[in-house]
Formats: sequence, C-alpha cells, structure tokens
Amino acid sequence: MQVLLYYLYFPLEDPETYMVEHRQLCESLGLKGRILLGNEGINGTVSGTLEGTEEYMKALWSDPRTKDIEFKIDPCDEHLFPKLSIKVRDEIVTLGLTEEQDIDPNEITGKRLSPREFYEAMNEEDVVIIDGRNKYEADMGKFTNAIVPEIDSFREFPEWFKEHADEIRDRKILTYCTGGIRCEKLSGFLKKEGCEEVYQLHGGIVSYAKDPEVKGRDFEGLCYVFDKRVGVETNFTETRKIISTCRYCNATVPEYSNCGWPNCNRQFFICPNCLEKEGSFCSSECRDHAAENTG
Repeated sequence: MQVLLYYLYFPLEDPETYMVEHRQLCESLGLKGRILLGNEGINGTVSGTLEGTEEYMKALWSDPRTKDIEFKIDPCDEHLFPKLSIKVRDEIVTLGLTEEQDIDPNEITGKRLSPREFYEAMNEEDVVIIDGRNKYEADMGKFTNAIVPEIDSFREFPEWFKEHADEIRDRKILTYCTGGIRCEKLSGFLKKEGCEEVYQLHGGIVSYAKDPEVKGRDFEGLCYVFDKRVGVETNFTETRKIISTCRYCNATVPEYSNCGWPNCNRQFFICPNCLEKEGSFCSSECRDHAAENTG
C-alpha cells in the first residue's frame, strides 16, 4: 500500500459537482483519506493499495484541470485513515484573509527553491527561515535556526507577521511547510506585505527528506503528518537528532502521545518512565478528571 500527499491551485468552477464525482472515483478505488475542495483547487492525502493509488494518479493526470498535479508518495503497510472524507471549503488551506486580501498563488507567490537550493540558502548570512506550520507541528521537528511562530492555526499567521514585520521585512526570507501548500499562500502574503526577497521550499519538508542530495540534512526531529503515523523520519544524515522532550522530565521523546482523558485528548510528549509514573495524562487535572469519571 502507499499514501499520497498532493495539492493543486486551479480554478474549480463547481466544487460540489466535482466532489460527487471525486467521491465515486475514490470509493471505486478503495481509497481512504481527507480531501478538501474549493474554487481555488484541491488539497488531499489518501492511502490505498498500489493499484488503487496508481489508478487515482492516472485519473487526475488525465483530467486537463489537474494534469499538473504533483504527488508525494510514501509506502505504508495499511490504511492510514479510518475513512474517506471529502469536503468543500471556501479555501483549501485557510490563511484567514478577507476575499479582497486573499492570495492566489498562480498570481503571486515566493520563488520556489529545490531542496538543494533551499539547503544552500539556509546557510547564507542574515537569512530568515520561517516555519509556516502550527507550533505543535514544529515542536516535533523543524529546520535548524528556523523561526517558529507562536500560532495554533495557520489563520493566525497574518497577525503574527504584523507584530514581527519590522524584524524580517527587509531580509531574505525562506519559508517551508509539510508539503508546500501553505507556503504557496504564505510567501505570496509576505510579498504583498512588502517583503521583496521571499522564497519557498518546493514540495515542502516531505520532498526535502526524499531528495537524494540533501537527505533531510539539518532538519531536527520528525516531520508531523496528519495521518495515523503522526511523525515520520525526515533527516537521513549525521545531523539527525530528536528535539521534542517529555512534558514532565524533559527527557528526549520522538513522538506525541494523546492525553488519556477523552474530553482533552491533547497531544503531548511523555517518556516511558513518566508514562508509568504519571499515567497517560497531560496534566494532573486530566488525571483527576479521569479518576473521578471511573470512580
């Protein structure tokens, strides 16, 4: 089996009709995953058999609207999603701008850099590397020396930028995210805000990890992904290291756990020793709630 990660910004005139047709295609091929559709395009990740995913890619490449779509492919042993979810949204990735402010990456976006070009640019002097993801994703892994905005949602980035614009506006800016889709809008937003030198990692962290030259060099930790794996290996060089630490004792922990109190279910890092001592809870409050509920 394998999992596909993909997106494409293109004019989609009737997303609702396309959704019905697309659902029929995915169901016929036995695919599971999450797909967002909108007037601005498609954003998805699906898992399935080799035959099913190959047929899916051929179907999208044969459609004139999606013939230019790029797929990032990983092998897997089983479905990485519990079901198939296809939804229509105003945006396929939400930056939270008004209709007048919104970014069309086909009109304005940062210059795309290959993994090798991005690696070389990261090592230049006075360059700003901005993580375009949410903080909880970067807590698991990020590029060395990257700025991680204190945001819990991509829609919070414009406000974060306003607070830090004077620190970065006149410098060379490199942006990156998981697969590239957020940086398409993020880099365009930065250019609209007056930043002149704006670049983005083409294909995101996922492509950077697969590049035979850089092999994920200088990415610290694991890459957070929105499927059953949660975290995937990214750096296959001697610079690999884990940066996430246990909530209780600061021991190194590579992967997230979920809080054992169902009403919380928060992701947090906990080492095996503290798991045995504290239980699978992110706080004493959650542990007390669980005890009260079972009692």
